[in-house]
Amino acid sequence: MRVTVFGATGGIGRLVVQQLLDAGHHVTALVRSPGKFALTHPQLAIVIGQLSDRAAVERAVTGADAVISALGPSLKRSATGTPLTDGTRTIVDVMRVQKLARFIGLATPSLTDPRDKPHWKHKVLPVMAKLMFPNALTELKGMTEAVTSSDLDYTIARITNPTDKAATGQVRSGFLGHDRVGSAMSRADIAVFLVSQLTDTRYQRAMPAISN
Repeated sequence: MRVTVFGATGGIGRLVVQQLLDAGHHVTALVRSPGKFALTHPQLAIVIGQLSDRAAVERAVTGADAVISALGPSLKRSATGTPLTDGTRTIVDVMRVQKLARFIGLATPSLTDPRDKPHWKHKVLPVMAKLMFPNALTELKGMTEAVTSSDLDYTIARITNPTDKAATGQVRSGFLGHDRVGSAMSRADIAVFLVSQLTDTRYQRAMPAISN
């Protein structure tokens, strides 16, 4: 399968790219600074550009069977603007034009899925995020809405507390108030889950919460 990865230089994105290559997929990664991405592989293509560069996004997406976005907003309180929201809108529009449907991405349980039942995270996490990371929450809302309001075949995994621990191979997934899903999850296991959604149809047009 040919997969385009956005956010490939981040902690989760790098692992997604490696997982895809290990599984035999062909990967195209859009990167702003190639110096930050030392990985080389015969089945890895690098497109240099930014999300604000529509032509670069088009080059990255052309010929893909699916898109995986490991994009995540800055947690700095000084952060301003909505570059990731705007960039995600560009990705969605390019996918629509190119008739590419499958999108796999990330969000937070601060945002709800219609299949959720009442849960403490719905009350606590949005308040904490608004106080501590107001711009990041705005970005996550905008990024998610850009995808869920489209006709894409999406799966957006909601994560709470990513860690740098080793992969455990244990993944819980489901909907808040309905399934037993915790909070912490290793970035390695998050990457495995995202890649698994290329062939897993359980969460089409859904936002499952995931944890170890």
